[in-house]
Amino acid sequence: MDLGDRISVERNGMSYEGVLMPSRRPGHVVIKLNNGYNIGLRVRESDLKLVEKGLDLKPLDKDKSLQKRAGLPQISILSTGGTIASKVDYRTGAVTSQFSAGEIISAIPELEEIANYHARVIYQILSENMRAEYWTRLARAVAEEIQSGAEGVIITHGTDTMMYTAAALSFMLKTPVPVVIVGSQRSSDRPSSDASMNAVCAASVAISDMAEVCVVMHGTTSDDYCSIHRGTRIRKMHTSRRDAFQSMNQPPLGRVDYLTRKIQPLLPYCRRGEAKLQLKELLEPRCGLVKYTPGSSPEILDYYIDKGYRGIVLEGTGLGHVASDWIGGIRRATEEGVPVVITSQCLRGRICDRVYDTGRYMLDAGAIEGEDMLPEVALVKLMWVLANRPDEVRSLMKTPLAGEIGFSTPITV
Repeated sequence: MDLGDRISVERNGMSYEGVLMPSRRPGHVVIKLNNGYNIGLRVRESDLKLVEKGLDLKPLDKDKSLQKRAGLPQISILSTGGTIASKVDYRTGAVTSQFSAGEIISAIPELEEIANYHARVIYQILSENMRAEYWTRLARAVAEEIQSGAEGVIITHGTDTMMYTAAALSFMLKTPVPVVIVGSQRSSDRPSSDASMNAVCAASVAISDMAEVCVVMHGTTSDDYCSIHRGTRIRKMHTSRRDAFQSMNQPPLGRVDYLTRKIQPLLPYCRRGEAKLQLKELLEPRCGLVKYTPGSSPEILDYYIDKGYRGIVLEGTGLGHVASDWIGGIRRATEEGVPVVITSQCLRGRICDRVYDTGRYMLDAGAIEGEDMLPEVALVKLMWVLANRPDEVRSLMKTPLAGEIGFSTPITV
């Protein structure tokens, strides 16, 4: 039997069937079960039975070129480390990322019906390693693709920090075409993977009239539709569910039906060609997000001030409060030119520091209300405002620049 063969294993009265994977331990086998998970078993040769000969293990053709199809729009796909297509390499047991246009189409052939593609790797990192300079590089790459004639841009991205990147691009770019961020909650070797459907729906949005920075991910746990989320309103709300991403304090921009690929708008949006391309990629990375907890020391604020941070977003309780002994730290920060923006741990709803005494004291100390912004969006916005319009921080942090602030909060979201 060879790697990649489908085998069955009898062990302790149980029968296991799956694909034979590499194993480094003599006397043990590793098989990939039908549910996508690997299992290791200590077995004898007689315990193994061949069910079906294996898959084609020839090396991938990374140089395969695609024929452009007449009449289809041109889309650019930028990779940051997330994968729009991947498959198991049965010689190593790893899920390998394929990122030439040919490899993507061979893995998700429905994409070929939607557009012509140019694929480009910007960087390959785990999304938790994202940082401000990477956002700058990515924003420049998006602008370059649009200037080169791309009619839409898809960005593949890891899901853990996707919301930060979406917010950063929303402030750094004004775009005449759709810029769509997409990822996958579950790897492509699992039967429950959401990668293929998310990619098809993202491509459908990339050729649409919806010219905003947005995130396209599963709208439910089923394979029925994807939601289109505004880049400054998105939050990952679950560690592993396929519908983990939700729009906060407003409905999604729309949804994409997977089978028909039709887009149903749910909110007003910027239309294709309405805006001219603008890139303002400067960011001030020395900003911090501080989560207040009961009993925590106000010296936390002193630490950020003394370490040279240029701005602080404070994630307070409820309507946006911290303990009264933190107010002196807020005053010190603002007097030393370090703006302090107040958001809420509640995520849904709006800051209002005029209801209780503590909130009023915070405002007197110089705190800036973050309205209904998500804490991470407020952080990225503060980084952008400090780098581009530092003399207008107080007014701009309370002004909607990319749909991140609403004039009212619907009671239904």
